[in-house]
Amino acid sequence: MSNATGLDPAIEYHVVNSLGWPGLRPLQEAAVAPVRAGDDCVLLAPTAGGKTEAATFPLLSQMSTAGWSGTSILYVTPLRALLNNLLPRLESYTAWMGRTTALWHGDVGPAERRRILADRPDILLTTPESIEAMLVSRTVDHSRFFSGLQAVVIDELHAFAGSDRGWHLLAVLERVERVTGRKLQRVGLSATIGNPRAVGEWMQGSTDGRGPMRIVEGGAAAAVPEPEVTLDYVGSMENAATIISRMHRGEKRLVFLESRRRAEELAFLLRERDVQTYVSHSSLSVDERRRSEQAFAEAQDTVIVATSTLELGIDIGDLDRMIQIDAPRTVSSFLQRLGRTGRRAGGIRNALFLATDLDGVLDAAALLLLWKRGFVEDVIAPPHPRHLAAQQLLALALQEGRFAQSDISDWWGDLPLMAEGPEILDYLRSATFLVEDFGLLSIGPQSEKVFGKRHFIELLSSFVAAPELRVVAGTKDIGFVSPLSLPTPADRDLKPLVLAGRGWHIRDVDWGRFTVWVEEVASKGDVKWPSDAIALSYEMTQARREVLLGQTPDVGLSKRVPDALKRVREDHTPEVSEKGLVVQSREHGQRFWTWAGLKANATLLAGLGLESSAVENDYLDVPVGTDYRTADANQVPSVPTEAVAGLKFSTAMPPALAARTVGERLADPAGALATIAQPRVRRVEQ
Repeated sequence: MSNATGLDPAIEYHVVNSLGWPGLRPLQEAAVAPVRAGDDCVLLAPTAGGKTEAATFPLLSQMSTAGWSGTSILYVTPLRALLNNLLPRLESYTAWMGRTTALWHGDVGPAERRRILADRPDILLTTPESIEAMLVSRTVDHSRFFSGLQAVVIDELHAFAGSDRGWHLLAVLERVERVTGRKLQRVGLSATIGNPRAVGEWMQGSTDGRGPMRIVEGGAAAAVPEPEVTLDYVGSMENAATIISRMHRGEKRLVFLESRRRAEELAFLLRERDVQTYVSHSSLSVDERRRSEQAFAEAQDTVIVATSTLELGIDIGDLDRMIQIDAPRTVSSFLQRLGRTGRRAGGIRNALFLATDLDGVLDAAALLLLWKRGFVEDVIAPPHPRHLAAQQLLALALQEGRFAQSDISDWWGDLPLMAEGPEILDYLRSATFLVEDFGLLSIGPQSEKVFGKRHFIELLSSFVAAPELRVVAGTKDIGFVSPLSLPTPADRDLKPLVLAGRGWHIRDVDWGRFTVWVEEVASKGDVKWPSDAIALSYEMTQARREVLLGQTPDVGLSKRVPDALKRVREDHTPEVSEKGLVVQSREHGQRFWTWAGLKANATLLAGLGLESSAVENDYLDVPVGTDYRTADANQVPSVPTEAVAGLKFSTAMPPALAARTVGERLADPAGALATIAQPRVRRVEQ
């Protein structure tokens, strides 16, 4: 290194002599001063931009200078596999300084945990759930263990911020700060955030004692080539498998699909074509996924087929090609996947989209249209996390044994999660989840009954994903749908579910397993492509409308794509107009082609006083004389009462409040307002 970096000399030495780097990357240089100053920071860089080192090198330097002792840094990620992947790197970095790193999550056995408690590591790699388990454990002296804590690194910040696990993480960190008696420095790492300042301020938690917050970007590295992105229309999964088997032989290819069923289907087809193929998705065991990822990392002429499990920063070695079957739901996901390539010196980021049907062409073109404009979705924390307020109050009772209602603000300050804490607490007390004795609250009989098995592991376990139901015909998975897309029980014989291009009669909905049991019927046919029952955003659905109106993304297109786009545009000419949103007169009502997305459409229906079920991303079916422009965009979509089961800890909430929480999370008032503002064009159905 030609210039001093501001890092500890030992780290400077090892960067050059152990890692063989000529110098730091742009983000790593820019992060040294603000991280060493103790500021809260969001560090932004593309995948493989050196974010882990940008956070840990300055923190290790500060650890040395300030003489931090004991466990000083928590390094938190959303995935155990990512923690396992990071462990060897961080062990080597801390060893440079004569320090240690250890791993603590659900797969770590009791002997290793005892060793960690006896000899506290300087950096602990962990998950939010494991931190909370330590707080409530009777075998962990959490006051002693966390006494030296100074900072927390939050890897894949966007993944936390966009889900309930983010709220849970913030609530747990507030409790840790109460134990330590100090505000912790928070350093978030992310590759893709459209609104980094808002996410950074959310990451800081309660405002009490909050310090400066810095957004740190490394700037563009010199002469970074434009990614090579190509869209091809192949017409079927069989054709996609044939193309993958013949192209880029001798290279390592990572293929992303949007469901486990399709991933398994493609893997089978590739193996039939004598392609060395591995699979990674959430239904496989951890050991099976790890074996696949390790084998892929060590191979050359091979393919790994994956869902979003490999979207985050798990290292699977140098990768030559990223192939996307059809399209992911968000630009952010695409950027994560694109960043998997081009890591090798002289490599170029690349992506090949293979559309297996006309819908896939439309979706991929819409996503690429947004990407070329520089659009990235804002990361927005799920609204009204009331169910987690209930969970946290019960967890505090486990942690402390007893607490007073007046203590709540001491534990969580003004964290928005506790905005309705008093109302939740009143219900917990009335339903005997908590019992009061001389003004102090402790675990009650209802908590023991509902959550008490296996030492309250259910209360501390991982959280469910966004509420989507698995659709199953016999033993075959068909796909996933939003609860909003289900017809009401009275309408199920008249309105079959449309998914994967076929009609399905709903035989039963098992809300406990979040599964819809169906049998195929002849489609009652006015839906001209497979139902997009999984919620698409307003922006994505609007981009699909733009593609149908003639917009084409500025990326490489195969010779087959222009004809495919022409066909899909011709098929849907009646549903789009440059003059406004199309209203079609129909035999029993009218159809508004809103192109607003599932959530905005459900919000419009609620705002019109109509049943917000059997909703689609692209249109609304309403009675004659209904005008979408009169809708109240602040109304909350109604959801089946049973759908509340998908909200973790909903049993510890008043039922009406739990149902409202689910409805609010399935609403899009901004998209509804934007739709209301659009002019309309009336057409008679042809």
